Amino acid sequence: MILFPVIIVMILYFSSIPIAFALLSAALSYFTFADVGTPPDLILQKFITSASSFPLLAVPFFIMVGEIMNYSGISASLMKMAEVLTGHMKGGLAQVNVVLSTLMGGISGSANADAAMQSKILVPEMEKRGYDRAFSTAITAASSAIAPVIPPGINLIIYALIAQTSVAKMFIGGYLPGLLMCAALMIAVNIISRKRGYMPVRDHMSPMRDILHQLKDSIWALLLPFGIILGIRFGVFTPTEAGAIAVLFSTVVGVFFYKQLKWKHFPIIIRNTVYSTSSVVLIIVAASVFGQYMSWERIPYLLSKSLTSISDSPWVMLMMINVFLLMLGMFLEGGAVLIIVAPLLVPVAQSMGIDLVHFGLVLIVNIMIGGITPPFGSMMFTTCSITKVSVGDFIREIWPFILALIAVLLVVTYIPSLVLFLPNLL
Repeated sequence: MILFPVIIVMILYFSSIPIAFALLSAALSYFTFADVGTPPDLILQKFITSASSFPLLAVPFFIMVGEIMNYSGISASLMKMAEVLTGHMKGGLAQVNVVLSTLMGGISGSANADAAMQSKILVPEMEKRGYDRAFSTAITAASSAIAPVIPPGINLIIYALIAQTSVAKMFIGGYLPGLLMCAALMIAVNIISRKRGYMPVRDHMSPMRDILHQLKDSIWALLLPFGIILGIRFGVFTPTEAGAIAVLFSTVVGVFFYKQLKWKHFPIIIRNTVYSTSSVVLIIVAASVFGQYMSWERIPYLLSKSLTSISDSPWVMLMMINVFLLMLGMFLEGGAVLIIVAPLLVPVAQSMGIDLVHFGLVLIVNIMIGGITPPFGSMMFTTCSITKVSVGDFIREIWPFILALIAVLLVVTYIPSLVLFLPNLL
């Protein structure tokens, strides 16, 4: 009976009920029928106060930055920079795809936004150059998994709020895992391209003159993620204030430097930001109410006790958690997994002495792999719906990239110093 709300969540979610409503329905059913001693006013109070969080303000700001990018010329400038750097490699446009996601990750912070944008821009161009459409779709989905790992990814903020850890350390800790994911996918693309004869975009490596010329054009776009980190590092602004500054900076760049952002774009940007923010915040609020039920029944404590009875080794525990999350990611959307699982697993990590910043990045890399894993990966559905590729063809092409990302997950899991090196400099 203690786990009955969890069963309700799963049933509703697999019945295509949005995760926010599934969580709310399960929590309200518990407090209505099982725990009749808790006044309904307290539940409504928890619902409202969950959204009254200053760090949570970073979410709409960084979502808005991603929207502004699509109209300001920042995305196009970054794509040219990626082409100059990697266009001479085997599978040139596929390499551009990976590097662009890495450059975009520090700004858009959203895997689905990155996947949708590149599916519309790069996949048709790749198909014209002779790339198989299913392969192009698969590498677009796989590379979009990098975006939320590199700051200021929205999942980094959400995890920091759940785990009560530093947003700044989560941001800085994401850089090296994100770059490792980029390198692993580029190696996989190179191996596949050599077998299939996918040619480079350029005949030779770009001369330094061309690289410097493009860097001059793209410097404003590249300054944004580094400016955010340096500003937080030196105490100029908080992570939440960084979101507002990023909106202002990207607007100024789009209007005065690239001159592509017009007044007519702002109503669309604001509307899309409101839509995306409302869904994210509603999920967070619903998860907070659901977390009240879990705390009341001491489910995190019971789970921690049962897991530690299996093994008291943090390395064995991390392996078990990785396998569990990879399996869960095959069926649940990544954001939903983070919201549901993080409150359960953070106490387990704490009890075993695992650093919460390291643990958070293990979770986020894991759920990003889940986003491209059949049968319910969210980036899989986003890219396939735009490019009109069948899920069967997508699955055939995605496995090499999933294996490459799992290799990175193992490195991130078992070499914590790799993740904590930069945060520890704080």
